[in-house]
Amino acid sequence: MVAFVVVAKQIARVGVDFFFPRRCIACGKIGDFLCRACCQKLPRLLPPLCQKCGRAESTGTLCSNCWGWQSYIDGIRSPFRFEGVVREAVHALKYRNQRVLSQYLAGLMADYLCHNHIPGEVLVPVPLHRRRLRERGYNQSSLLARELANIVRLPILENVLCRVKDSLPQVKAASVDARHQNVKGAFICQSDGRIKGKSVLVIDDVCTSGATLEACAAALKIAGATSVWGLTFAREV
Repeated sequence: MVAFVVVAKQIARVGVDFFFPRRCIACGKIGDFLCRACCQKLPRLLPPLCQKCGRAESTGTLCSNCWGWQSYIDGIRSPFRFEGVVREAVHALKYRNQRVLSQYLAGLMADYLCHNHIPGEVLVPVPLHRRRLRERGYNQSSLLARELANIVRLPILENVLCRVKDSLPQVKAASVDARHQNVKGAFICQSDGRIKGKSVLVIDDVCTSGATLEACAAALKIAGATSVWGLTFAREV
């Protein structure tokens, strides 16, 4: 029975690919949603980086924004710069319902984790407010976290963090301070003990200022998390 289901899924996938062939979102080449050539050209975010926020920083210590910043988040890391093909891939996943891209992007995030140690016993995706979740139909951060969990074999806690404040999208905030105010108190963590004593890795698609991840970390640490790091597919530089 299991073998029949597997074969049926493979036949269905072949049928879909025949009538709706997969095209690379960058170059349009038929074959996959992100071809090997374009994947190799992705703009990587290379060191030296700020030890806290993960932004490019020539000193390799702390950037000017992180000096003296008493933050809840222990660190943020991202394998790619949010530009070019990376921006196109994130927008396709986030706004054009190309959910299958989560497999590819999570695979690249997993490869980054293999080569760069980031503390984390459990994965927690950044949640959407219920109104925005109804509008979009899915949470791209949850899709990434699920795929990543399957690859790196870490447990995922999807309902432990809740977004209670329906704030404006961060891209509409005029400054870093405005972005921090926009998400201040936006998240709460379920007080059921699942996070207590755990090191948490928060998963999101893009890091802009780090304000969203900071707000998530605040809620998680109040609930007893020992450390909170953020991992996003890309970050603005």
